[in-house]
Order: sequence, then structure tokens, then C-alpha cells
Amino acid sequence: MQVLSSRVLLKPRDRDTTTAFYRDTLGLAIYREFPAGTVFFLGQGFLEVVGEGEGGASPDVALWLQVRDLADALAELAAKGVEPDRGARLEPWGLHEAWISDPDGTRIVLVEIPADHPLRVDVRQP
Repeated sequence: MQVLSSRVLLKPRDRDTTTAFYRDTLGLAIYREFPAGTVFFLGQGFLEVVGEGEGGASPDVALWLQVRDLADALAELAAKGVEPDRGARLEPWGLHEAWISDPDGTRIVLVEIPADHPLRVDVRQP
């Protein structure tokens, strides 16, 4: 199988509220809009808020969003009234993480990767 593109689909309880959260609060840029939903740029993929669901969030699903500066991201969100569900901390695997939630309770993990972490360091031999 050759994957050419990808996106995460969210079916929120209230599409307008959730769309506003991702557009206005998180500041995600819109890739495209159509009558049943909105597709946002999400780093190297897309997030599609589409239709309306009944199930709500699952504790088994989270969005992982890498940010350049976690403290700045949290300050920007706090200015918009968003308080973290779990504050910033250095995880045992070496990443700085904080958790927030969207209006349906979907966990959003905000991640800053330190400059010396293997995910950012070229470990190839010269």
C-alpha cells in the first residue's frame, strides 16, 4: 500500500464549536472548507472536523502536536482562556509535554522536542 496523503477525522458533538476551537483558539490554518466540514493543516497531515458525532472523546485517542516552544504555546492559549489539563513536564522519554482538550474532551498533547533529543539530532555516522 502506498499512502499519498493522510488526515485525522473528528466527528464532534457540535461542529461549529469545535471548528472555532481549532481555527480561532489553536490558530490552525484552513486547508479547505465544504458544507459538512472543515479541513485544517496539521503539520505534515490534516485534521478534518466533519459532520456531527454522538460518542464523544475516547481516552484511547489523542492528537500529538509538536510545537516550537511549549511555554510560549501555553501562554498563548492561556491568553485565550485555555488552561492545560496537565501542565508542562519533562517526560521520562525526554520530551516536554502538556495536555489540553478540545470542546469534546479529545486530548491534545502539546510536545516540545529538546534540541539534544534523538528525534532532532542527526545520529547517522559521518
